[in-house]
Amino acid sequence: MSEPDARTTILGSSVFKFRVDYEQSKQLPIGEAVHSDVVSAGGHLWRIEFYPRGRAVECKGEYTSIFLRLISKSSSVKAIFDTFMIDRDGKLSTTWVDLQRLCRTFEEDKVDWGWYQFEEVTIVEKKFLIEWHFTIMIIDDSPIPVPPSDISAHIGRLLDHTDGTDVSFVVDGETFPAHRAVLAARSPVFKEELFGSMAKATMSSITLHDITPATFKTMLRFIYTDELPAEDEHQDSSTEMIQNLLAAANRYALDRLKFICARKLWDKVSVYTVATILACAETYNCQELKKECMDFFVLEENFKEAVFTDGYASVLKFPLIVAELKRMCRASELKSRRTVATTRSSRARASECPLVLYLDSAD
Repeated sequence: MSEPDARTTILGSSVFKFRVDYEQSKQLPIGEAVHSDVVSAGGHLWRIEFYPRGRAVECKGEYTSIFLRLISKSSSVKAIFDTFMIDRDGKLSTTWVDLQRLCRTFEEDKVDWGWYQFEEVTIVEKKFLIEWHFTIMIIDDSPIPVPPSDISAHIGRLLDHTDGTDVSFVVDGETFPAHRAVLAARSPVFKEELFGSMAKATMSSITLHDITPATFKTMLRFIYTDELPAEDEHQDSSTEMIQNLLAAANRYALDRLKFICARKLWDKVSVYTVATILACAETYNCQELKKECMDFFVLEENFKEAVFTDGYASVLKFPLIVAELKRMCRASELKSRRTVATTRSSRARASECPLVLYLDSAD
């Protein structure tokens, strides 16, 4: 395995966890994978593929396999891929076999790299929870490294000055100068409003309603820089603020911002917030967040508390969601009953088995 030398430049990285329901996934045939969510690192999209019974038939189902796949199209990307398994105590394993690293180049004809024989199935079942921590680092080890793009920083500086602005927005008495071309390039809604046949196209000052100054300021910063302000910049990261930002992203068709807000809301999900966040996901058509919230909601220990929170009233406004939750709860309860019945049946059969003693006859 080649390691990066002192000239290596790290262009971007991502650290994330991937958890697998092994009891279900171990029933998959050889060559079938469980996929992680798609993550971004170094301007590229990646996905982890876990094969509970191995990727190749040569492994005979005795080994698990893990691969990193490049999802976005690129001619050549060099990446370092680290994986750490979690033991039964919830701690990172420290044995060498469980801390693995790859340093490979991903190309058009080779978009995935990994381990065919990552760990024996029997050892995984005995020693570990099926959870990993992964680190992906995108590197450039060319003798003439190219600095990472800083165009977002340059365009972002346009917000700090009024030079060249040709439109302003008034939100609750606060004025925000902006550039029509930038807004139109980022949002099809702004493009129609500022360059289409709508009345706002001829207005130099536009008053907005149903949005707060803080929300509009954060959204405007995202439009210019493609990222949210750092949390240490006194950024309001409350659930309510993120929900407001999600509403604004939906209103102006800023899809990437919607996903960012959805992820931040998911990080805040608990039995006390899941109902409110589920209603928000349904309102603004965040299907991924909606699915995760519903799966969390119907877990018996969560459901018993979530239905008594104030936020559950917001869920009741969506009859289809309520009906789907009831269906999922019934299915979950039926599955639990079948599991209990199967266990009892197995114990009953075991108790009915005769005890046979083989004794040597005395001479």
